[in-house]
Amino acid sequence: MDHINNKLLAVLLMFFSSFLLMRTSMAAYNYNVVKFGAKPDGRTDSTKAFLGAWQAACRSAASVTVTVPRGSFLLKPVEFRGPCRSKITFQIYGTIVAPSDYRGLGNSGYWILFVKVNRISINGGTLDARGASFWACRKSGKSCPAGARSMTFNWANNVVVTGLTSINSQVTHLVINSCNNVVVGKVKLVAPDQSPNTDGLHVQNSAGVTVTDSTFQTGDDCISIGPGTRNLYMSKLNCGPGHGISIGSLGRDAKEAGVQNITLVNSVFSGSDNGVRIKSWARQSTGFVRNVLFQNLIMKNVQNPIIVDQNYCPTHQGCPKQGSGVKISQVVYRNIQGTSRTQHALKFDCSRSNPCQAIRLHDIKLTFNGRSATSQCKNIKGVKAGVVMPQGCL
Repeated sequence: MDHINNKLLAVLLMFFSSFLLMRTSMAAYNYNVVKFGAKPDGRTDSTKAFLGAWQAACRSAASVTVTVPRGSFLLKPVEFRGPCRSKITFQIYGTIVAPSDYRGLGNSGYWILFVKVNRISINGGTLDARGASFWACRKSGKSCPAGARSMTFNWANNVVVTGLTSINSQVTHLVINSCNNVVVGKVKLVAPDQSPNTDGLHVQNSAGVTVTDSTFQTGDDCISIGPGTRNLYMSKLNCGPGHGISIGSLGRDAKEAGVQNITLVNSVFSGSDNGVRIKSWARQSTGFVRNVLFQNLIMKNVQNPIIVDQNYCPTHQGCPKQGSGVKISQVVYRNIQGTSRTQHALKFDCSRSNPCQAIRLHDIKLTFNGRSATSQCKNIKGVKAGVVMPQGCL
């Protein structure tokens, strides 16, 4: 009997010690920013604590989580730099707030920056950049800083951003620059419709980016797609208010990487200034746009549901007058329907020196004030199929 009891005791001790070991190792792979000195009061500067947690996580040989618990954490401009040894997950339950004075984000152009990090996930949480005082400065015509993008990824690979809410960014909410394999899902990027340059998501020089199940309500483009973007897939998005989903502006530089393999499907535009837009400057450029699919889109009271503008010049001052060198080809518009806020629901103002080629309009039904809208088309070649309303382009 004693023999059995001893055996049972040994098994229990073994189980308990392995449980303790597991608890310890789990704790070792979970870095809570509060343990590093962060204060969830929204007033105490927690930047050093976040950096401390990041540096510990970055050194870890095993996959690790940095936890931001419930509460409000004040963060000044911060750079989380890699490369790190393993996969890092930022699990955010609380809110990260910027300094209340817009000058607190300085002139660097960023607020939260990830550089050269591979295998990084951002899950949940809210970013509040408190941009209102910065927009007021911009509108007053005073001398203001350039403005900070809320979250930026530079030269990062295998990035996941899910369940993040960003509100009141000074300028762009989320930037993907020179990255590969990025998944953005279930994000909500919100700023008032009159806030200047508050783009939702900006992607440039990046490949293999997927954006799904997300909402953009901004003062500028819901998504802007810059030079060098390829293999971008967007689905189940809600855009509006805002300036729509834009490829461009392109052709700002004479030597510029092209944009290709862009897909947007199953999305809704509500009250936005544009629906799907391609825009380029009227100057010489090596840039191009090709192999684009816009499919299964609903327009609700959208100012320019379908627009190509190759004479883009937002200030209307000192505009270049050459034909745009950006070559646009193989763009398919399929099953796009709804209502236009202006009579011209289709506008193709393509380059006179490089007309739009292989444009396909397939099952388009856009109305204005209960009747068929009209179209305005210059320098466009392609085909139409199915019912196309308004007519007159191809």
